[in-house]
Amino acid sequence: MASRIEHSARYSKSVDAVHAAFTSEQYWKDRMAEIGGPGGQLLGIETANGTTTVNLQQSIAADKLPGVVTAVRPGDLVIKRSESWGPVTNGTTNGTFTAAVDGAPAKIGGTVTVTNDGTGSVAKVDGEVEVKIPLFGGKIESVIAEQLGRLLDSEDAFTEQWLDAKP
Repeated sequence: MASRIEHSARYSKSVDAVHAAFTSEQYWKDRMAEIGGPGGQLLGIETANGTTTVNLQQSIAADKLPGVVTAVRPGDLVIKRSESWGPVTNGTTNGTFTAAVDGAPAKIGGTVTVTNDGTGSVAKVDGEVEVKIPLFGGKIESVIAEQLGRLLDSEDAFTEQWLDAKP
């Protein structure tokens, strides 16, 4: 059974500004350099048919992982992530995300909706973490969901700072 991910963020800029960031190669390069972790890199960004897809690779060093994770999957975790963003329509943009851990039966996926809210915007994440390991899967899912919440907080803070630095 998968564990739910629910997260929200408030940005001081409009949906149009947030969307412009999320579809900008420079934003992703800057974000990976700032909070991508060891070996974090932008693998590619492509726009086709009004949808921008971003592919990333991040890693978490084994010494930073909880014991429940390293007991099942020793070594550093290499995580491949993908985000896709559609156009802004009626003050809203919708995105999807996926993540997979190399060599582990774990997957993360969901949606993000960014809407205008007064002078800024709000992003809402709805997703799930699934780890298919008997007995330990649920425990690992909860650890991943907790760590993902922290990562999303860091990404939200980076995005707000990046947007504030733009004219």
